[in-house]
Amino acid sequence: MTEEEKWAYICSLDDELLKGGIILSEWTTYLVKDAEIAFCSGAYLSAILSCQAAIEPHLRFDHFNKDESKSWGFFKLIEETVLPAELKEKLHELRRFRNKWVHVNDPAHDEELLSKPEYHEAEMFQVSKISIRTMLIVLYSNPLI
Repeated sequence: MTEEEKWAYICSLDDELLKGGIILSEWTTYLVKDAEIAFCSGAYLSAILSCQAAIEPHLRFDHFNKDESKSWGFFKLIEETVLPAELKEKLHELRRFRNKWVHVNDPAHDEELLSKPEYHEAEMFQVSKISIRTMLIVLYSNPLI
């Protein structure tokens, strides 16, 4: 996909998923913008991380009071929210994928990464597309009609 096609993909998701108005915190808005720019620029891991970073404050803002959830990690936020079970499972899948890249147990064990860079780049692209979509589903899940 070209950069222009990636922006068109995001616009098509907005057209498909947004069914009313939404209110987002400024933190969420900033992180969403960063995730979309990263995705369209080809920084797929950054897009994945930014999508999840945008979802976390949104869940705190839209689903919980700040005192109740301030010490919760992403796992507990997902578990405690009223989102549908399928969406929670998708968030957990993305969280596990992110953890595989963020919490590297043995950074010296990089033979597979070095021997198959195209595979990992293609995987990152696919997961980043899913992350963008999932992020928007979460953000648009409680519209103001």
